[in-house]
Amino acid sequence: MITANPVPTQPAAADTPPRWQRLWRDAIRDPRELLELVGLPALSARVSAEAAAQFPLRVPRGFVARMRHGDPADPLLRQVLPLDDEDALVPGFVLDAVGDRAARGGPGIVHKYEGRALLVATGSCAIHCRYCFRRHFPYGEETAAAGQWRDALAYLASDRGLDEVLLSGGDPLSLATAKLGEFTAGLAGLPHVRRLRLHTRLPVVLPERVDDALLAWLADLPQQRVVVIHANHPNEIDAGVARALGELRRAGATVLNQAVLLRGVNDDVAALAGLSERLFEAGVLPYYLHQLDRVAGAAHFEVPDAEALALHAALSARMPGYLVPRLVREVAGAPAKLPVANPG
Repeated sequence: MITANPVPTQPAAADTPPRWQRLWRDAIRDPRELLELVGLPALSARVSAEAAAQFPLRVPRGFVARMRHGDPADPLLRQVLPLDDEDALVPGFVLDAVGDRAARGGPGIVHKYEGRALLVATGSCAIHCRYCFRRHFPYGEETAAAGQWRDALAYLASDRGLDEVLLSGGDPLSLATAKLGEFTAGLAGLPHVRRLRLHTRLPVVLPERVDDALLAWLADLPQQRVVVIHANHPNEIDAGVARALGELRRAGATVLNQAVLLRGVNDDVAALAGLSERLFEAGVLPYYLHQLDRVAGAAHFEVPDAEALALHAALSARMPGYLVPRLVREVAGAPAKLPVANPG
């Protein structure tokens, strides 16, 4: 599971940590405090102490400010609140829903697909989404940054068929910019790696992370840069998030979004269409709409395939093709993400 690791610090020369780290430290970790802030103290009766202990609440205050006050069905609140629904044991929902452990290429490396490898850069994240497919991942054993990246770089150097490296986690942007620079300095010596892809939720949940230092690092990278953000509902994208996404684009990154189809969050056409519109206004293209990874504790978020396909068809009829994400699921052992097909 994602653990409450300490926030990475800046080099000793810095007098004070950057603003994003201070905001990170101020994130809400107590479900009762969260519910008081959104005017729903009675909902604490449905909070699961066991789920909160196994996978702790963490949510930045700026994200909380986008929640609808007094609304127990708020789609942002639903993504982060540890409810008693998580305690149900549901057949088919497992600890490693996407086969990360079987695809291990080395310490912190997941190598599932031809031509690209994923580095689990850290176990830390600014927000703990209750449907996270790595909520049970053994980050203490499988984090590339733990060995100063040496083993990871050696693995990438040994396979000249790799032309793209993905930084994931947790969230790679939870690392200090200097730490990211340490890795990419080594990556610059591997000419066969032509693209660097960052999978991150921080520009959405903590847009202050997109600061001058990060943008300078991103702009100086010799590889093509792709930033894949993660937003599930249009209410997640406010003016601050839109500014941060624009800065990423101006630093030379192609910015895409992947969402997860979630019961009670975005399982209606209006929410999905609104998300695509809001993303495009911010210069981001919808990329994937994932069917839920069947991780233990997340069964209450699942949308059946038939319903998902109907929603996707309705979205396709309503929106231009470039604003319709591909409806896919990840299957352990498959050579790529698979399109969701009609059942039967």
